[in-house]
Amino acid sequence: MGQAGIDLSIVIPVKDEAENISAVAAEINSVMDRQGRAWECIWVDDGSTDRSLEIIRGLCAAHPRHRFISFEKNFGKAAALMAAFEEAGGALIAMMDGDGQNDPADILPLADMIESGAADMVNGYRARRKDNLVRKISSRIGNAFRNRVTGTTVRDAGCGFRVFRRECVRSLPVFAGMHRFLPTLAVLKGFRLAEAPVNHRPRMSGKSKYSINNRLWVGLADTFGVLWLQKRAVTYRIAARSGEGPPASGGRRDP
Repeated sequence: MGQAGIDLSIVIPVKDEAENISAVAAEINSVMDRQGRAWECIWVDDGSTDRSLEIIRGLCAAHPRHRFISFEKNFGKAAALMAAFEEAGGALIAMMDGDGQNDPADILPLADMIESGAADMVNGYRARRKDNLVRKISSRIGNAFRNRVTGTTVRDAGCGFRVFRRECVRSLPVFAGMHRFLPTLAVLKGFRLAEAPVNHRPRMSGKSKYSINNRLWVGLADTFGVLWLQKRAVTYRIAARSGEGPPASGGRRDP
């Protein structure tokens, strides 16, 4: 779907973040209204049981640049992100979390990197993490394991903040936990990956949904599925089509 004339789409999946939504939206408005790109923000309510959807509805009614999708029940972050990617109209897509730990001010530097031609996807990494020790250790284990098995070096695959060309997420395999492997999947499709430090802050309010059982062990198991995709993937790039001339020097064709 999407909207015509949008340069950048911000997508935010939320599950029971009623205490944080308004503050996150206010920060986004403050940052994005000062720059020249046409933008939109798409919220995906992933079956929240608190007042999240009510607050999002009010936000979207008051601010036309904000739109929302509401799931009938909780389908998970990967499903929420894919729904938002399909809805987004921007040439660039920025994804961030709705708990206030990501800083919207980081969107523009990452978008500038892509528009300069430096990369197709820029993955943020949390240079100074504001998480507890369990989360930090689990993240290090998960990153090291994913990098070793898949052969793709990603400094912080668990960071929920990244900006990329919309083509990077076109026709991706959809599976639970897919969002943790977006950089690996983008590289598999031939896109260029870069990384940049981003600000990381303590959660504004509410309780984290993270635990060893629902993230670390599942993520490690998913890695073997991605390894299978890497080994069995069929990739190609179209050099020319009938009715088209040769690409400009240095140009690229979409897969």
